[in-house]
Amino acid sequence: MLCAGVDIGSRSIELVALDNGHVATIRKVETTLDPIAQCRRLLDGVSYSHLVATGYGRGLLAGHFRAETITEIQAYALGAQQLFPGCRVVLDIGGQDTKAIALAADGRVKKFEMNDRCAAGTGKFLEIMAASFNIPLGNFGSFALNGRKGIAISSMCTVFAESEVTSLVAKGSRPEDVALAVHESVARRSVSMLKRVSVEGPLVFAGGVALNPCIHKLLVEAVSYEVIVADAPELVGALGAALYAANMA
Repeated sequence: MLCAGVDIGSRSIELVALDNGHVATIRKVETTLDPIAQCRRLLDGVSYSHLVATGYGRGLLAGHFRAETITEIQAYALGAQQLFPGCRVVLDIGGQDTKAIALAADGRVKKFEMNDRCAAGTGKFLEIMAASFNIPLGNFGSFALNGRKGIAISSMCTVFAESEVTSLVAKGSRPEDVALAVHESVARRSVSMLKRVSVEGPLVFAGGVALNPCIHKLLVEAVSYEVIVADAPELVGALGAALYAANMA
């Protein structure tokens, strides 16, 4: 029987199922406005012995399925340690929050900080900014890599920052330069969180924003330790939940 972990995020839901410690099933769907229906679709045909949910919607899953729940902090710590033993800090820039997690040498969570009060510095912020440039989110990071430094976005409020971006472009700033400034504002916020929780690496950069090449590059430039990105960084939380489920079996 499989042990399954589900990470219910604001933009997507991921499933990782383990069979005797080996990844047997990976699935991913968009969250949409009906996450429970999406979870049913995700779990259709998956026969699991233990199910653990994490993410902002974990309570929803527990209320409709036979599932335990763990926090995203626990899940990302477990997933990152499994993929990269010896990592000392984890950064997850998710759709609606950002988490910086310091780990002890044995993998236990030592300290963490979480920004969950607004969209500033999150994947949602980047999504809204990409839309203001009329650029697909998946291409926004590559577009920003063509920018030149020298512009600063003064506001991290999404509404004010969007107005600021529009004004800068209207005044003749190169769109690539403004896009780079947007990414720099996100990276600065994340680096500040990292410095408050840990000064040690290596760092595992997890979550969907880890696929953004500009944010990755800016992090590498800003910290003194190694920055590692998993092949599928968006699955780290679901993997951690599945590992927790396996420990329950």
